[in-house]
Amino acid sequence: MEKIIACCGLNCATCDARIATMANDNELRKSTAEKWQKAYNSPDITAEMINCTGCMEPGVKIGHASECQVRNCAIAKGFKTCSECSEVTTCSIIAPIHKFAPEALQNLISLRN
Repeated sequence: MEKIIACCGLNCATCDARIATMANDNELRKSTAEKWQKAYNSPDITAEMINCTGCMEPGVKIGHASECQVRNCAIAKGFKTCSECSEVTTCSIIAPIHKFAPEALQNLISLRN
């Protein structure tokens, strides 16, 4: 399976926003918006917002990408992913993501090997 690892370690290749963007799939955009509205208690998410090629990949970014503390930190340090950072396992900025999605931390650790 293809892996496109975001700076936080999430696999963009399995993200519904990226899949919908790459396939130009408006039904998937709609269902993703509905799912994320509930999951993130964000009723303002719309299908039109579901467009992303991956936070560190060329192309369109999901709306909050420019505000993402993890992404901004990685960019400021000149890293493609947080796997390059010595603080990846202790970082308070990325910890909430790894608590929610422990596979993201494993993806970052695997990039180090």
